[in-house]
Amino acid sequence: MLNIMEVHETNQMIEQEKLDVRTITMGISLLDCAADSVDEVCDNIYNKITTYAKDLVSTGQAIERDYGIPIVNKRITVTPISLVGASSCKTSDDFVKIAHALDRAAKKVGVDLIGGYSALVSKSMTPAEELLIRSLPKALSETDIVCSSVNVGSTKTGIDMNSVELLGHIIKDIAHATADNDSYGCVKFVAFCNAPDNPFMAGGFHGVTEGDAVINVGVSGPGVVSRALDEAKGKDFEFLCETIKRTAFKITRVGQLVAQEASRRLGIPFGIIDLSLAPTPAVGDSVGEVLEKIGLEQVGAPGTTAALAMLNDQVKKGGIMASSYVGGLSGAFIPVSEDKNMIDAATNGCLKIEKLEAMTCVCSVGLDMIAIPGDTTASTISGIIADEAAIGMVNQKTTAVRVIPVEGKGVGEMANFGGLMGYAPIIPVNQTSCEAFVTRGGRIPAPIHSFKN
Repeated sequence: MLNIMEVHETNQMIEQEKLDVRTITMGISLLDCAADSVDEVCDNIYNKITTYAKDLVSTGQAIERDYGIPIVNKRITVTPISLVGASSCKTSDDFVKIAHALDRAAKKVGVDLIGGYSALVSKSMTPAEELLIRSLPKALSETDIVCSSVNVGSTKTGIDMNSVELLGHIIKDIAHATADNDSYGCVKFVAFCNAPDNPFMAGGFHGVTEGDAVINVGVSGPGVVSRALDEAKGKDFEFLCETIKRTAFKITRVGQLVAQEASRRLGIPFGIIDLSLAPTPAVGDSVGEVLEKIGLEQVGAPGTTAALAMLNDQVKKGGIMASSYVGGLSGAFIPVSEDKNMIDAATNGCLKIEKLEAMTCVCSVGLDMIAIPGDTTASTISGIIADEAAIGMVNQKTTAVRVIPVEGKGVGEMANFGGLMGYAPIIPVNQTSCEAFVTRGGRIPAPIHSFKN
């Protein structure tokens, strides 16, 4: 438990530095919901979610009241739906029915988002997985809080270029289907390489090796780190790293408290703490600001990748000492539309997509919440996914792509997604064709260092 000194520090971090628990996420296995008919699957899914998660929101609210710790979101993750619906779904529309069942169940229990409308296709797509992928434009445009992910590669298996090529078209179709809302459907979809089960959206899902249910907590605090770095101005790297590490430890302790308490009250096992510096569009809650306090005039300047690498590493080192179960994506996120300082840097041209790609080599995720021109071709989007997946595959890390080709808008215009999703300037991408590359078909082999036996 927290001691009295930690309580005082925690109060200060909450009241002055925007510390929050970003999410309490209940992971629920739906493997036992499989059935012969899709309608029966939908009923099973709805009944299980509304039974297991009926007290999730009220418990989160009670912990907020009792401890004074803001819990921004309450969420659910489920087993990848391509597995749950494999035996019953014969068409894409069958999978859309399951998406609606997820949406209804999540709304019934009052959570903010539900993730796991997903497929894991790092080697090749099964017919059911392809059907789910093809259902995405309809599923994400017809539901409100369902989130989706597709894992297209891994260090062990390589990259499935057939799914990468298909996703370029699917993302364009999602953008078109939600064009009246700045192509918001793309905000709810992410393509992964080396995807871990995790509590953050849009990529959250409940892993197939997990138990029947689990409580995971995602904790965030870039504002706390930023304030702590005021004391490190002019000091050397040793002092800087120690400051970040100590701060990450304190942040993770808060998440540990909330996770253990939620687990106890709900009677569901505690899974992991995901310590990720996840920004919001609010002033003072920015990973970009942290990087600038480390010594950059503006995020995107030379040195940005090195500063981010150091930040990410120190966050992990500090967090891992505060909990025995740190996992998920833990580190630093760089979602452009959700970070005030990154929005500013992208607007004035200091932060470009090429620099963002370099930064993904050392951060926790990948190209995230980036608004691109609506006329970007499907093959260009596929090429971006392939590049990012290759970084993850070769470097044995999680990478991801969540880009939004905002239909009807071009470079320099603004896309507004609202709430935590924020807003972003539409930035240019290299439109030189890569179509002949992404349409070759087949699989990029796993790298030589994948062979560990």
